[in-house]
Formats: sequence, structure tokens, C-alpha cells
Amino acid sequence: MTTIARRTQDLTASRAPFVHATVVRAQDPTSARPGDDAVILPDGTIEGFVGGVCAENSVRAAALDALRDGSALLLRVLPDGAPAFPDTPGARVVVNPCHSGGALEIFLRPVLPVPVLGLVGDTPISAAVATLAAFLDFEVATSGDYAGATAVVVAGLGKGEQDAIRAALDAGVGHIALVASRKRGAAVLDELALSDAERARVRTPAGLEIGARSPQEIALSIMAEVVRALRVDGLASSPARPAALPQQAVDPVCGMTVLVGPDTPHVRIDGTDHWFCCPGCLDRHVAA
Repeated sequence: MTTIARRTQDLTASRAPFVHATVVRAQDPTSARPGDDAVILPDGTIEGFVGGVCAENSVRAAALDALRDGSALLLRVLPDGAPAFPDTPGARVVVNPCHSGGALEIFLRPVLPVPVLGLVGDTPISAAVATLAAFLDFEVATSGDYAGATAVVVAGLGKGEQDAIRAALDAGVGHIALVASRKRGAAVLDELALSDAERARVRTPAGLEIGARSPQEIALSIMAEVVRALRVDGLASSPARPAALPQQAVDPVCGMTVLVGPDTPHVRIDGTDHWFCCPGCLDRHVAA
């Protein structure tokens, strides 16, 4: 197993988001070769090799964009003066003036931790929810610690409901599904004396209205509502997708997108900050 393969395993096990970058095409002259790979972390750090410093700047910027939206991307890195190669859905073209003359195509695959579903209760419904959630690639947590959970399903049918709802609200969970009738669910929430904002985060009766009767059908309606909250309503999928990523800037000399960090070449002129891909561009800008 390669060093990068081991690193991706470690990052996945620790639930850390990252991007796996793989060179799929390299046109000489270029230092990278097909099969070279690297991981890019949310702070822009690159571990591995997918090209020289000019390619790395473009890879960093594209990888962080992929982390933001969770979509894979094919990055085409072309030398200055190359024939036009239009952007297409799922692909991005960048031109690096400092490129040695070759071209690269790099596949960027964001790897985000699977969403966590907190589950409360020891009932046939909670068992069905656990089975279906695992099938849908959720990590099911029954420990009562809801930090980082995408959603919490409270299916105790009268046992431990209020404590679980309060704990999930305090943990910042955006979707809390209380399995109860409309009347009983409203009574439970009334006793909790929730604010309007907190009450809006609790769904009761839990699940979409599909006429569900059996525990399995009820679990289907509950998980369908959770998936809709994720995919349609924009429910944040926990800390899986980083909210804060490094600032980006455009090099005023070569036009490259660079990440702003303590080691990024920088100058402040007339109250305006300028960031550069390399010291050479900084020197040319200052000289001009």
C-alpha cells in the first residue's frame, strides 16, 4: 500500500474531510506522471505529488472548491498559449503562464465523512431506522452524544424523549425527528418550553406522509424526510463539509488563483493587498 493510500485510510477513519487528487493524463514536458496522487486538506496543505509549484496552486484552489460543494472535478492545467479548451460541466480549465509547456489532467475527488444519525429508543421503529440508515450510508450513533450529528431520530415512544430532544438542540442538530402522534408530539414540545427557532428544528409527527403503518414503512418515511432535508432543504451535513476555507486571491501578474496564507508572496501598495503565486511575479509587479 502506498503512503497516500495509507493516508487516505487514516483520514477517512478519523472523519477528516479531504480531496484525493490523481493525475490521469500528463503531456510532456511535465514533472508529474499518470497515477501520481496526493491528498489536499481543508487548510490547503498538499501531501503527495501531482505536479510542480505552478500546478499545485491550481490544484489547491480547485480542490477547496470541490470540498465546498462536495462534487468531483476534472482539472485541466494547460500552458500559456495552448489552444482553447472550454470549461464543461464537471471539468475546469486553468492556464498557468509559468508552466513548463506540458499539460495535466487531474481528477479531484472530495472525500467527506458520512453523515451521522443520532438514534434514541429501543423499539421496533428505532431498529428499523437503524437498519435503513446504515443501508443509506449514515453512521448510526446511539451513545447520546449528538455533537456533529446531521439528524437525530427520537423513537423511544415515551421514554427519554425530552432529555434527548434537549440534548440534540443543545448540540446544534438541525433536524430532530420525534416519533409521536401529532397531539402527543405537540404536548412534549410544549412541556419543553422551546423557543420558536428551536421548535422549528423538531419534526413531529416524524417522517413524510406516505400512509406508513409497519415499523419498516415508518422508518422509510423518517429517513426520506432526513434525506430531503439534506439534499433539498440544504441541511448542513455536520462538520463533514468545512465551513471556513482559506481565502483565495488572483495573482495580478499571471492571473493564477492562489491561496492566501502566511507563506504566500504578498505586498501592500497604496492600502491594497496583492498576493502572488511566486516571488518572481511579486518582483515583476513591484518593478512595474
